Amino acid sequence: MCGIFAYLNYLTPKSRLEVLDLLVTGLKRLEYRGYDSTGVAIDSPDSKNIVMVKRMGKVKVLEDAIQEHFTGGEYSEPVATHIGIAHTRWATHGEPCERNSHPQRSDEGNGFVVVHNGIITNYNDVKTFLRKRGYEFESETDTEVFAKLVHHLWKTHPTYSFRELVEQAILQLEGAFAVAVKSKHFPGECVAARRSSPLLVGIKTKTRLATDHIPILYGKDDKKQTSDQETRPHGQTRELPVLPRSDSTSEFMPLEEKEVEYFFASDASAVIEHTNRVIYLEDDDVAAVRDGTLSIHRLKKSLDDPHAREITTLKMEIQQIMKGNYDYFMQKEIFEQPDSVVNTMRGRVRFDGNAIVLGGIKDYIPEIKRCRRLMLIGCGTSYHSAVATRQLLEELTELPVMVELASDFLDRNTPIFRDDVCFFISQSGETADTLMALRYCKQRGALIMGITNTVGSSICRESHCGVHINAGPEIGVASTKAYTSQFISLVMFALVMSEDRLSLQQRRLEILQALSNLADQIRKVLKLDSKVQELAKDLYQHKSLLIMGRGYNFATCLEGALKVKELTYMHSEGIMAGELKHGPLALVDDSMPVLMIVLRDPVYVKCMNALQQVTSRKGCPIIICEEGDEETKAFSSRSLEIPRTVDCLQGILTVIPMQLLSYHIAVLRGCDVDCPRNLAKSVTVE
Repeated sequence: MCGIFAYLNYLTPKSRLEVLDLLVTGLKRLEYRGYDSTGVAIDSPDSKNIVMVKRMGKVKVLEDAIQEHFTGGEYSEPVATHIGIAHTRWATHGEPCERNSHPQRSDEGNGFVVVHNGIITNYNDVKTFLRKRGYEFESETDTEVFAKLVHHLWKTHPTYSFRELVEQAILQLEGAFAVAVKSKHFPGECVAARRSSPLLVGIKTKTRLATDHIPILYGKDDKKQTSDQETRPHGQTRELPVLPRSDSTSEFMPLEEKEVEYFFASDASAVIEHTNRVIYLEDDDVAAVRDGTLSIHRLKKSLDDPHAREITTLKMEIQQIMKGNYDYFMQKEIFEQPDSVVNTMRGRVRFDGNAIVLGGIKDYIPEIKRCRRLMLIGCGTSYHSAVATRQLLEELTELPVMVELASDFLDRNTPIFRDDVCFFISQSGETADTLMALRYCKQRGALIMGITNTVGSSICRESHCGVHINAGPEIGVASTKAYTSQFISLVMFALVMSEDRLSLQQRRLEILQALSNLADQIRKVLKLDSKVQELAKDLYQHKSLLIMGRGYNFATCLEGALKVKELTYMHSEGIMAGELKHGPLALVDDSMPVLMIVLRDPVYVKCMNALQQVTSRKGCPIIICEEGDEETKAFSSRSLEIPRTVDCLQGILTVIPMQLLSYHIAVLRGCDVDCPRNLAKSVTVE
């Protein structure tokens, strides 16, 4: 949701055109996050002003505008030091338009410009305060408030450094945000900060840094001084709190040489082609670059703060975030699943010894086995992966398992106990509702376990333990390979929990054998692609689709319906087949498309009963069944046959035809497959 990309070169000469090319490329890497407008800001040729270009629509529209706007030879001259910032915006405050696009500016002279992800919840109060001091607003965004507040502080505190101005502004703001700020009054400097919205700093030097850690700095004391006025709720005013200026004598990063480039980005995918050395900022971190030197300052000090931020080496490769020979990222990610499920199991499942080793939770297994209950918490597709594995977790752990939507979980103030184990499932590790639920449970003493696909994410850092699903970068907004890898991760956890139960050994061996065959079976299911494409041609003009199943395949119905809604904008509903006669049967007639999952598992007879009820109402169901099941196929108009596997892993094989179906329908309907309308990949605000 929104994307920040900023670039600073220090004593590494680059022309403004080269900087613009870097900024546009960075935005292209962030397109998958979802956006409706774009913008960039760089220095003017005389370095005395800031030039901004903003456009509605795709990054390509901005790229074309840049080529038209920056045509003079002065933009081709190399500059030793320069800072450029760029943004993809997903509208929250104000409609999508150029006026509301980022960067937002502080005044007509572009004194300060800012790019911002997230939501400033008290922006109306700050806006009222600034209007009383003569500021006029030209956009409907909450971001413009931040830019003007920094400008106001600069006028009232002319001796403050750029970083200190940004810090003081952040202290007045509430909400979740990440920002990067540039100013003509502080040339060659960039300040970035985060609170509950992801942001990282990439570092590129000619030689290795002298240290892999950046020290964290604090103010001299915690006492707040006062100056100026702040507008409070209900029109009341009081002094703006201003923290003491920090002691900056030890804030510099030791470098073996001064030539350095910095990249500020919302996601590692935007910097990996330039450097694999990054620092993940924490909440209330303020990162500032001045004279080529990076410092990280903390707004708030807590007892568990580390003394430094570690420079992480990314293992991602540029090929992983490129489409290759595929038309869409989603298509590529569907077909990567034979490899992604193997990567999830690699080094963890030892088929020769029938053992599972999950290093991220190994030390916590005894505590987990003593818990009262397991709680699986997530949103969207991550929630469905919890539904898919709940039955197996109950069977192998013999513990009560609750599956919760993160947003509803918080709305209910759900009781949490110290002997609960809470799983937080998120592809990005930054999902706002899930992250807030995590903090809610952590405050109440529960053991926190993260299931994420992003190393260094907020959920990854704030969990006591966890499992990294190792699915690889997922660029398409509609999650595919992350779902199957989350599924596998939870199955592996269930197997670890039952390793010392003699009565369950036969069941465990059956599941382990099925896991060893899974990649080949997924490849076999993917060969149905052309058949699914033909099916899509029959369905894409319909307005609705019902998807029915039960048992281990109910989650596939929910996830399949979600994929259809996300990608095709068709109405689709996943229905528990056992509930058919309690209402949904009224929808069935000869024109309503119905897709049913009927496999030879413990609920086969019940599913056949539902299938017969549909056909007796003149329904023409499409069936997903096992290979060679002629009896079931006899009740269908068309069928998709998948290989036989153990019941608890059927959901991995049955969901892939649904992913392919939603993809092909979306293509036929002319929808944007990788970036569906109104949706963002990483939902970092409520």
